[in-house]
Amino acid sequence: MRAALLQQTVLPCQDPENLSRALLLASSALEMGAEILVYPELFLSGFCYEPGVHLWEGATAAFEELDPFRALAIDYDCLIIGSVRGGRSNLGFCLDRTGLKLRPKIHPFGEEKKHFDGGDSISPIATRWGRVGLEICYDLRFPEVARSLALQDADILVTVAQFPEQRREQWRALSLARAIENQIPHLACNWAEGGGSMIISARGTVLAGAECGEEIIFGEVDLFERDQVRGEIPCFADRRPEVY
Repeated sequence: MRAALLQQTVLPCQDPENLSRALLLASSALEMGAEILVYPELFLSGFCYEPGVHLWEGATAAFEELDPFRALAIDYDCLIIGSVRGGRSNLGFCLDRTGLKLRPKIHPFGEEKKHFDGGDSISPIATRWGRVGLEICYDLRFPEVARSLALQDADILVTVAQFPEQRREQWRALSLARAIENQIPHLACNWAEGGGSMIISARGTVLAGAECGEEIIFGEVDLFERDQVRGEIPCFADRRPEVY
């Protein structure tokens, strides 16, 4: 299963330019045979808090801004993952030809708290590519999120983010840790300004990595390796939740 992380430049409040960049990157990734496309957090709008620029509060549940990606999902039979704003929620999404499925960001960070509410539910998203455990940026710092998804039989962990460049080493360490401790493939897609996107195997091997700047990285995701690794090192079977 071929995945592509689209490490896109995201400009706050510049939706038309962001959309143009996103579609250009998608075209390149699909030409290279990608089945799963992963974008950064809020890749179409960025963190746009300017009054009057968006009317999110009155937006419909249809998320019309995703219509070009609906067309790609149908035409190429692919899975597209990212996040969009819906009212006071930062919503991670999985979009394929069957429709749109959403999951909220659990932990807004800093200034975001004035504009977003944290979600109150965690669950994987069922797709024909496997059960996707989706987390958004700051959620990466809370191991409980990834562990909850893993315990609910997620096949793949996906993180979409806007981590800043000055915290790239933390991003790398946290992304690797979430894969290793949960013995799960991890698609960790950051924005171009922060860099460091990675495709990580269930063994914790970095299969592909990006530097800073706009870039696409590709990797083959092995869904069966998760169970192989858990059989070799039975961390989940050896858990003692009655103690902790």
